[in-house]
Amino acid sequence: MAAAGRPTALVVGANQRSSSLALRDRLYVEEDAHGAFLNILRAEGIREALLVSTCDRVEVHAVHADADEAARRIARVLARHGSYDAGEIDTQLYLLSGEAALRHMFAVAASLESTVVGEPNVLGQFKASWRAAHAAGLCGKDLDACVRAAFAAAKRVRNETAIGEGPVSVVAAAVDLARTVHGDLARSSALMIGTGEMGEMLAAGLREAGLARLSLTDTRPARAEVVARVLECHTLEIGGLAEALPQADIVIGCLGGRTPVVSAGMARAALRLRRNRPIVIVDTGLPGDVDPLADRLEGVFLYTLDDLERVARAGRKTRSEALEQARRIVDDEVATFLRDRAERAAVPMLARLRAHFEYVRAQALADAGGDAEKATRLLINRLLHDPTTRLREMAGRQNEDEAELERAGDLLARLFDIPGEGDEETP
Repeated sequence: MAAAGRPTALVVGANQRSSSLALRDRLYVEEDAHGAFLNILRAEGIREALLVSTCDRVEVHAVHADADEAARRIARVLARHGSYDAGEIDTQLYLLSGEAALRHMFAVAASLESTVVGEPNVLGQFKASWRAAHAAGLCGKDLDACVRAAFAAAKRVRNETAIGEGPVSVVAAAVDLARTVHGDLARSSALMIGTGEMGEMLAAGLREAGLARLSLTDTRPARAEVVARVLECHTLEIGGLAEALPQADIVIGCLGGRTPVVSAGMARAALRLRRNRPIVIVDTGLPGDVDPLADRLEGVFLYTLDDLERVARAGRKTRSEALEQARRIVDDEVATFLRDRAERAAVPMLARLRAHFEYVRAQALADAGGDAEKATRLLINRLLHDPTTRLREMAGRQNEDEAELERAGDLLARLFDIPGEGDEETP
């Protein structure tokens, strides 16, 4: 960790790699409680901070002049929030400062630290945390500069790599497929045949993606009613399947009976009534719920779990290959941010140095009475007087200052581009 001094970035938190799910559940801060949590940090003397609280991570990003002390205070606040004793959870927390903290912030914003690398929702969550910090008055200029640089890095990663391309789960693959065929799911309807767990997951994923309407049918009406309440949809009699099929843009099969419940003939009839508007069928049933011959019909897109898993594997491979490139971008953006900040920090000192030189020049001209050569010699002598005195004082001290004297000499050589011993300087 960094010592007290200039404002330093730091991160204290727990994520899916450092901690247990039970710990993260207790540390989790609901969205409407972010303001109160940030106010507790303010009371602890943390003046610039934001909180990221998701299923993967609960962490505080802050800027403080004493990173070590600030980290200890933040860790205490997190422990109290989770009803832990002080120090009880330290082994499951990570504490980063300086360049490591910046690199972590940039990587989180770019979704490189998520369970699902490239998850597009992460940047939105980070921006919401940033807005909450602004609303609480805890996003000062130093933290704001760090966050904006993190957003720029995330944008580069998204634009210059394939980190967000390709679905990485079976559910995501099904959603992508449905969107490819039907476009906006807010104008689409789906029919779920059966109440299998995989079918429920697919239906929930489509709902989350904006699916407008969902119907459910099953050979067990009571079971269908239970699942329908969870998915917030209505049920149909299994005997009315043939009549319901033409209304469905997407069909999810998860009944797993002994014989297919959707025959090729039923699919052909449905297409005719739909005037050949396509139907996406995802058959998760074992055995299958849809006659494989239906896949031969123009307008039917039939996929099994194996098909979706192949798509998901390809997506994971694409993202994995893009991860290394994305991390190089993050490293580059962190280096650029640190260099720009260092250059900005040097501006006030350079201005003071220039003003001092100008003052000495004006005095030398006045004292020389218009004699240019005399003025030049006076200027050089006066500018060198204080540095010469300090160097002699350092040289006259005991041996432990020899290293400091050498460092000072190297710095002067770099600042003024002074040639080394034995090198001639030509005008």
